Amino acid sequence: MPIILAIETSSELASCALLCANTLLARSSSGVRTHSQSILPMVQELLAEAGLALSDCDAIAFGAGPGSFTGVRTACGIAQGLAFGAGLPAVPVVTLAAMALACRQHSGAADVLAVLDARMGEVYWAQYRFDNTGADADACHEVVAPSLCAPGDVAPLPAATPLAACGNGFTAYAEAFAGRDFADGALADVMPHAGQVAQLARIELAFGRGVKAAEAQPLYLRNKIAFTSAERLAINAAKAGA
Repeated sequence: MPIILAIETSSELASCALLCANTLLARSSSGVRTHSQSILPMVQELLAEAGLALSDCDAIAFGAGPGSFTGVRTACGIAQGLAFGAGLPAVPVVTLAAMALACRQHSGAADVLAVLDARMGEVYWAQYRFDNTGADADACHEVVAPSLCAPGDVAPLPAATPLAACGNGFTAYAEAFAGRDFADGALADVMPHAGQVAQLARIELAFGRGVKAAEAQPLYLRNKIAFTSAERLAINAAKAGA
């Protein structure tokens, strides 16, 4: 089995993971302002614990987004640097898919809705289905592609099995999701983590979906990152009147 080093910094939690055979080692650190400083020391700790060099890995995976603009750029940039230096492929993994896998591993659900707080009164969301049998039981099948919208506009498609839901979007916008069937029992503490990024990257790599370091790109869903002071006032006024 390939050895995967994974990096995830799309939210307030920065994490690294090393997947070797059936062993998963992980480190994490909170605080978005420290992500760029904490990742490389955690990578070094993981490699030392496993007794491996970076060149022993088969690929560098990263949470490509959606998520924090700075966070996904940080993960992509570090992954590119490590992959280029070691002559390894990079494997971008959608953060919502990583959340969905974590939800599946916790609940056993085959159909999962992942909802991540995107700030500015919006959420990132996607819907996935997992095959409950076979060697690829943890492979995500995209039902609804990653999207950005107001919480009230989240509209999952009918699922063949009970739809499990996860992500901090459910606590950030609890009022907007109140009364929605899929929000009942949502695992709001499930967030993107390098552990699931590594597991999905192994599947992606098996299908030849690794890319050259220079070709690795973040996934952005929001075209406009910054607002003027007047626009912020208008957004806040709209929220207050909602």
